[in-house]
Amino acid sequence: MHKFGVGKNLLILLLFVAFILAGCAPANMVSVAKSKSSPGLLGSVLEKKVLVIATDASYPPQSELHANLPRAQDTSCDPSTFTANQLSGFDVDVAVEIARRLGVEPCFVTPGWSQIIAGNWDGRWDVSIGSMVITKDRMQTLLFTQPYISGAAVLFVQKDNPQFTRPSDLSGKKIGVCAGCAYESYLKGTLTIPGEKIDFKIKDAIIVGYDTDTSALKALGENTGDHLDAVMTDPDTGRLAIQSGLPLKELPEVVYHDYSGIALDKKSVEDPYPFLEKLNGLVQEMHQDGTLLALSQKYYHGDFTSPAKIFDINSLHQVP
Repeated sequence: MHKFGVGKNLLILLLFVAFILAGCAPANMVSVAKSKSSPGLLGSVLEKKVLVIATDASYPPQSELHANLPRAQDTSCDPSTFTANQLSGFDVDVAVEIARRLGVEPCFVTPGWSQIIAGNWDGRWDVSIGSMVITKDRMQTLLFTQPYISGAAVLFVQKDNPQFTRPSDLSGKKIGVCAGCAYESYLKGTLTIPGEKIDFKIKDAIIVGYDTDTSALKALGENTGDHLDAVMTDPDTGRLAIQSGLPLKELPEVVYHDYSGIALDKKSVEDPYPFLEKLNGLVQEMHQDGTLLALSQKYYHGDFTSPAKIFDINSLHQVP
């Protein structure tokens, strides 16, 4: 027989319940109780009926802000955000479709890239849909869905420059990238992409960071300021720069392949995991029904979704 008997155990239980109701429970116990009753980020988005999406204001063909256009009428978007009609691009169309399938209105913000990848968004936006490459470093602060697009990193040099014909020719040279991007990590030799083995073909590059890839390409094409030797970016952004009149050319060899997913803040003020699961399902659904393939063909004139479709999502759970 136990020393205190049944009566004593019942008394201890009643005292413990009273202890919790009085607000004296341990912090971790309170947080668990709250998480069970809290609707989480998914519930919050559905309740507000708006999805606030962070994306790049100047990154065509992925995303581009047209702030001169009037806001949509009868919108539920906060006045501090942009409505969907004020932006265009692949990522914008993906975001709009995600919102449609959730049954909510998409609203956009355009914070600086460094703010987005740093995490700790403090509820200022719900997700980032901005062709963000999934890397192990970013997975320390952000959660990623199944990738919705795959891409390639390539190099652009000045059109009349015969010196550079392959990536290794740019070892020790001055290369422009968007600051904080995966391209910068590659040049530093620190890039890790789940499911990919990276071959660092460029050694000891002099890295020059810019706010966006387009700014770097402009600096290279106009041969001003930093006097760059090359810019690392994705093929379509560089080709659009050439179409705009910049005297550049693309080196034929791909430096590495990558995958981009929807990102959520790991330290969200509201539980992000049920929302992550929901978004995973929507991205996979958009792969299966051909929506993402159609958008890839519209903006990139090819299929850049198939590798993302078969990407092993389990590799996203193998980061310490």
